[in-house]
Amino acid sequence: MNTLFNDHPTVKAFLARSEVPKVSKPLDASWLRKLCLEAGADDVGFVELERADLAEERPHIERAFPRTRSLISFVVRMNRDNVRSPARSVANTEFHHAGDEVNDVARNITAGLERARIRALNPPMAFPMEADRWMTDRMWEVSHKPVAVAAGLGRMGIHRNVIHPRFGNFILLGTILLEAEISEYTRELDYNPCLECKLCVAACPVGAIGADGAFNFSACYTHNYREFMGGFADWVENIADSRDGLDYRRRVNDSESVSMWQSLGFGPNYKSAYCMAVCPAGEDVIGQYLPSKKHFADEVMRPLQAKKEPVYVVPGSDAEAHVQKRYPHKTVRHVRNSMRPRSIAALLRGMPLSFQRQAAGGLDAIYHFSFTGGEAMEATVAIRAGSIKIETGLNGSSNIHVIADAETWLGFLAKEKNLLWALLTRKIRLRGNPKWLLAFKRCFLS
Repeated sequence: MNTLFNDHPTVKAFLARSEVPKVSKPLDASWLRKLCLEAGADDVGFVELERADLAEERPHIERAFPRTRSLISFVVRMNRDNVRSPARSVANTEFHHAGDEVNDVARNITAGLERARIRALNPPMAFPMEADRWMTDRMWEVSHKPVAVAAGLGRMGIHRNVIHPRFGNFILLGTILLEAEISEYTRELDYNPCLECKLCVAACPVGAIGADGAFNFSACYTHNYREFMGGFADWVENIADSRDGLDYRRRVNDSESVSMWQSLGFGPNYKSAYCMAVCPAGEDVIGQYLPSKKHFADEVMRPLQAKKEPVYVVPGSDAEAHVQKRYPHKTVRHVRNSMRPRSIAALLRGMPLSFQRQAAGGLDAIYHFSFTGGEAMEATVAIRAGSIKIETGLNGSSNIHVIADAETWLGFLAKEKNLLWALLTRKIRLRGNPKWLLAFKRCFLS
C-alpha cells in the first residue's frame, strides 16, 4: 500500500523538489519587510508571539492559527480629507476602500509567503463574522491594535485609535500570523504621537471620549455602529413590533430606512468617525495644525460639530445627556440597548463597556453576585467615584448580595424574563435592601 502511495505522481513530484525550507530557521527581516512593502503596505513591523505585551491576545492568536510563532503588523494609509468630510458618502467610501486594500495587501503577503513554502494566515481587517460567538465571546480572530502597538507602528491616542508617528491616525491595520520566527523584531515606540489636544473630545457627538482619558464604549458603539450588528437587530425588532407601514414610519423615518438599505447594499454606514477626522497628530499631518490651531479647528472640526444629523442613544444614557447639552441642533434618536450578553463571562467583561459614569453620580457601593446553574460564578462589583471595578469571588462587605440562576439573570437583563416572577420562584434572591439594585440599574444601559 505504501509503495503504491509513494508511486503516485503527486507524491513523486513533491519528493523530487528541493528540500522544503525549515521554519525553525528565522526569516530574514529585510526580505520580509521588502515583501510586505511591495505587496502594498505603507509601513510594517514584526512581533514575536511571546512578547509580553501580547499576553492577553495570545490565546486568541493560537486559536486562530496554532502554528503561530511571529506576527506581521502593517498599515495602509487613508486619504485624510476624505475621512474629514461631513458627507458620510465620502468618508465611508474611503473607509471601505481602504479596508478592502488592507485585506488585499494581507492576502498578497500571505500568498508570497506560501510561494516560499512558509505557512501563514491573514485574519480580516474588520467586520467580524464569527456570529456564533455573538455576545458570548468576541467575534473577531485577532485584535489588530495591540499587535500594531507592540510592533512599533504607533501608540493609542486618547480617542483609542492607533496613531502612527508619520501618518497619524489616518491608517487601517492588518495582521498576519506566521509559522516562522523572524531574524529581527521591531519594538514599541518610546513616545506617544498623541498631542493631547483634546479635539477628539470636543468633536465626538456622543461624548464617548472624556477629557480625563475615560472612554464610554457603549456611546460610541450605539451611535457610530448604528447600522452594524447590534443596530441592525434593533431595526429588525422595530419592523417586527410595527402594526403596519404607518406605524413603522413613526418608528423609523424614511431617511433612516434608506440609510439602512444603503448599508445592506453597499457596506455598513459609519455614522461618525469625527475623532479620527480632527486628529492632527503625525509628522505628515501636523503641518496643517501648527500654523493656526484656531484655523484648523474652524476648517476641520466645526463643520462636523455644526452638522445637523440624527444621533443614536439609549434613553437615559450619558450619551443622551451629552447630545442634549452640547448639540441641541442634532436630533436625538432613541434606540434599544443592543448589548445583551448571553453568558455570565461576557456580562462581567462587558460591564465596564456599558457603565454610565455620569448616571452613576456619587454612588458608592459594593455588590456581590453569586450565579448558579449552568454557569456558576461569583463576582464582586465595586462602584465609587464614577468608576467600576470587577473582581472574581465575593470580596469585602457588600451593600447587597444577588443570588441568581445564570440563565434567568441573563434573560432578565435582555427583558425576556420577568423580575417579579424570578423573585417569586426564587430563581433570583436578594440579600439586602433592593434600593441598591435600583441604584445599580441606573449605572447601566436599560
